[in-house]
Amino acid sequence: MRIVIGGDHAGVLLKAEIARLLLELGHEVRDVGTNSPEPVDYPDYCIPVAEAVSRGEADRGIIFGGTGNGEAMAANKVLGIRCAVVHDVTTARLARFHNDANMIALGARIVGSEVAKEIVRTFLTTPFEGGRHVPRIEKIARYEREHRK
Repeated sequence: MRIVIGGDHAGVLLKAEIARLLLELGHEVRDVGTNSPEPVDYPDYCIPVAEAVSRGEADRGIIFGGTGNGEAMAANKVLGIRCAVVHDVTTARLARFHNDANMIALGARIVGSEVAKEIVRTFLTTPFEGGRHVPRIEKIARYEREHRK
C-alpha cells in the first residue's frame, strides 16, 4: 500500500516510529516532513499529505501532531479527504469500517507509540463495510462538490 505521512514538530518522533513500522510491514512510504523538533505549522505538512491522498498518489495518509485535532481539521479541508482523529484501536477500526476514512490523525501527546502501532495496523487492514454507510459517505462527497469554491 502507498502511504504518505507528515506532521508537525510535536509528532516528529512518533512519525519516525510509524514510518519504520510501515516499512517493516512492506508498505511504500512517502514522508513530507517535518523531520525536526523545531516548531512548525501543522497545515504546512498535513495539507500536502491530504492532497497526495486526494490526487490518488497514495492509498492512505497518516498525520501526526500533539493531539491530532488541528492536523485533522487541516486535512479535512481537502476535497475527498475523510480524516479521523483516532486514540485507540476501536476508533481506528470504526473510522475505516463505518466512515471509509482515508486518513487518520494521531496525537503524540495523547497516544503512546505501542498503541499508535496497533492503531496503524488496524487502520490499514480494516475494510470499509459499505452497505448502509455508503449513502452517508456520498452525502459528504456531494456537499464537498457542491460547496467547493
